[in-house]
Amino acid sequence: MAHDNRLQKNTLTTQASQLPTAWQAAFRRPSVAQAFADVTAYVETRLEAGAIVYPATPFRALDGLTPAEVQVVILGQDPYHGPGQAQGLAFSVPDDCKRPPSLRNIFTEIAQDFPGTPLPQGNDLSRWVDQGVLLLNTSLTVEDGQPASHAKRGWETVTDALISLVAHDPVPKAFLLWGAHAQAKQVLLPSNAGHLVLTANHPSPLSARRPPIPFIGCGHFAQVNAWLLDQGKSPIDWSTENSFPVRQQEFGL
Repeated sequence: MAHDNRLQKNTLTTQASQLPTAWQAAFRRPSVAQAFADVTAYVETRLEAGAIVYPATPFRALDGLTPAEVQVVILGQDPYHGPGQAQGLAFSVPDDCKRPPSLRNIFTEIAQDFPGTPLPQGNDLSRWVDQGVLLLNTSLTVEDGQPASHAKRGWETVTDALISLVAHDPVPKAFLLWGAHAQAKQVLLPSNAGHLVLTANHPSPLSARRPPIPFIGCGHFAQVNAWLLDQGKSPIDWSTENSFPVRQQEFGL
């Protein structure tokens, strides 16, 4: 049975106030504070009107992570807009949910990057977050059955500030920018910070195998792990289980 992932009234501000202290710097900027106030007011108005809004925890991608702890950034655009799907992590859905097509292509690419590794059985990407992967959508709420319904209401100003906060941390990060929407955020990344920036088409079936840079075959997951090893860090276990083989020789190291 799908879990209740509906946002409850009068909880956005509370959830934001409970984020790790390091994220609060972004919300203190006047323009960001105003944008958050605007989008909060809009979301509350829609909830009062009876709209069903997802997810229940819009800031989950930031929980338990600080900007300094982020190793990899993967940007999505919009939360899933069906019951039981969105859980506050870009591309992730609960394990008992049907696997969305983009996530299926992500797992296909992981299997290609690491031959002999079976496709993950689960769909919940929380284990990636535990390893320092920021799975951030650029719009953090959506209405039932209406994709992009909360876009351009203020969320983008908030999430741009969060991306910028991560990008200006002294520790270099890997940024995986899939599709034109994510790639537009490259302007937020300082060019001299030592970041690894990889671009490809969006993993959606509409674009995953098309030019100019097909997602399938992009090799991003292996490239990230090789880069992390070069930085003296542990590679990411990209599975959703505990048996993913990550060996240095896979990267020629």
